[in-house]
Amino acid sequence: MHDDETASSPEATDLAGAAASADPAQGLAAVRALRTLADRLEDVQVANARNQGWSWQAIADVLQISRQAVHQKHSPPQTR
Repeated sequence: MHDDETASSPEATDLAGAAASADPAQGLAAVRALRTLADRLEDVQVANARNQGWSWQAIADVLQISRQAVHQKHSPPQTR
């Protein structure tokens, strides 16, 4: 997200409405979109943390997952 984008943007409002829809196709599509967004945000923030010197354990603690899980998911291919 850019600084000028907010959680109350029309896109976010549309996605929130879709997630609450009584139509399963619409609701599940919104869940998929939210999952994709969360994964992308996690990638960005893990890279940000690593660039600032955070350990894999510190990142794992914040994400409430194991150090091994965060390292396996986010480490560069040559270090996996």
